[in-house]
Amino acid sequence: MSNHHLDFFIDGKWVAPAVPTTLDVIDPSTEEAYTKISVGSKADVDRAVAAAKAAFPAFSQTTKEERLKLLRRILEVYNERYEDIAQAVSQENGSPITWAREAQAWAGRAHMEATIKALEDYEFSEKRGGTMVVKEPIGVAALITPWNWPLNQIVCKVAPAIAAGCTVVLKPSEIAPISGIVFSEVMEAAGTPKGVYNMVNGTGPDVGQVMAGHPDVDMVSFTGSTRAGIIVAETAAKTVKRVAQELGGKSANIVLPDADFERAVRKGVEGCFGNSGQSCDAPTRMLVPAARHDEALAVAKKAAEAHKVGDPRNEDTQLGPVVSQLQYDKIQRLIEAGIKEGATLVTGGPGRPEHLNRGYYVRPTVFGNVKPGMTIEREEIFGPVLSIIAYDGEDEAVRIANDTVYGLAAYVQSKDIDHARKVAARMRAGQVSINYPDWDTFAPFGGYKQSGNGREYADWAIHDFLEVKGIIGYGD
Repeated sequence: MSNHHLDFFIDGKWVAPAVPTTLDVIDPSTEEAYTKISVGSKADVDRAVAAAKAAFPAFSQTTKEERLKLLRRILEVYNERYEDIAQAVSQENGSPITWAREAQAWAGRAHMEATIKALEDYEFSEKRGGTMVVKEPIGVAALITPWNWPLNQIVCKVAPAIAAGCTVVLKPSEIAPISGIVFSEVMEAAGTPKGVYNMVNGTGPDVGQVMAGHPDVDMVSFTGSTRAGIIVAETAAKTVKRVAQELGGKSANIVLPDADFERAVRKGVEGCFGNSGQSCDAPTRMLVPAARHDEALAVAKKAAEAHKVGDPRNEDTQLGPVVSQLQYDKIQRLIEAGIKEGATLVTGGPGRPEHLNRGYYVRPTVFGNVKPGMTIEREEIFGPVLSIIAYDGEDEAVRIANDTVYGLAAYVQSKDIDHARKVAARMRAGQVSINYPDWDTFAPFGGYKQSGNGREYADWAIHDFLEVKGIIGYGD
């Protein structure tokens, strides 16, 4: 099968860009280009939005059963292409192949399954006295997704938009675009009606911003950095469209004095380092009782040094490279800032692991004696770097945890579940996890404060793609 790396998917067909322009796709484990994609312009966005707009009247009137049938078919084809998806993610963003299969490709499948279940149970109308309240698709949705969890975010947006009856234009990350192209092949093979799903590759300024400001786009759903999210929201404001955003995080992990301490610290390190630290909800700030700070450092050091860093193609690799030179340089700058500002470097530090001489590999790094206000305590690092902060008393722990511009996720560890729930209730974050539970694709996911607005996953996501209409005088 020939690949579609230089094509866009618009109105049910693979098409060439209006103006031929290409961008290298870099394998972060080698720092070398392994393919090229086309990058779009306003003309391509206009064409894709026009296709979505033309398809909307008919698709918005389809029945729930028709949309369920389409989503089940998409899931079927997704599963047929599962290994292709995993391989694409591994090469484009450096995910170790085992992680790419068990987490990255799995996330897309799990969200499709959750959306199907949620749609089966979803009620689009409700009678209130003489008024019928109906939920209708908002229209054409522009979907802008990141490089760190490509399939997670693509399916988190595409599936609920289709469930709601919207038509979409997707812009995958230009840094990790190949999995988005494979997903578009899935959408084509599943028989998605023409114009319902469209995909244009390109940069944020040349494609993403044009989508956000387009007068025929009714909603933008964006996942990425807070900085880019602000630009999207400002651009979208001129046409007063809805904007759903899932942005950055600096999540606190409070280890309470009665927690299973060794397990809590070890799993906290693993949670921070998962996906090479490139998760917006990663527990990057570990708060431990001051009296047990040194004990925490010893456990964290051992846990960090147990992580096998290396070639993503090796089945036993746990940490691959970070995604790009830009990210690598940012992480190095922040590690240097941690050292300069007086935090204790417990393990890791600047530069690559000693056995690797190329690739954007970061040494698994743990800092102790991190004080509130230090750069590494404030800024989102987006790499395998953990900050351990001592606290005196629960009130101080909660205050430090909440003293951030972000509010995406938070974590609480305690053997006393009632106590943990009380602390969770005080956390200013959109999702709080107690004692490292399994990933729940039916829980609402989204942030407080500068971590965004709107909620993703299952019925929460479907709701975000709907308008609410009251038909008054509807009768009995």
